Amino acid sequence: MIPDNTGKTYKKPDKELIKKLAYIMCTYEEIGHIIGMSGEGVKKRYKKIVEEGQAEGKKSLRRAQWEKALAGDTKMQIWLGRQYLGQKEDPNTLENNTPLPWNEDTE
Repeated sequence: MIPDNTGKTYKKPDKELIKKLAYIMCTYEEIGHIIGMSGEGVKKRYKKIVEEGQAEGKKSLRRAQWEKALAGDTKMQIWLGRQYLGQKEDPNTLENNTPLPWNEDTE
């Protein structure tokens, strides 16, 4: 048990658990609920650990998406193309705005 500045004591949370929870994108409040602290307390004391866990989680998710795209998942290829290559489907692009020919002399 560790005393805080108000004289209360609290159980020292497992930093590895905090990092694992952040890895799966738990919020500060969710982490706090699990370890017995307020979300603000977690943010105040363990922000760096949470940020490290979130960064590792994002990296793993990005890797999984990339591997799926390279394995031939066309939906993932399209999504990644839009995110990273600026590709888009826009029927109103400048190259498609030429009016169709209209001939009023036809019977």
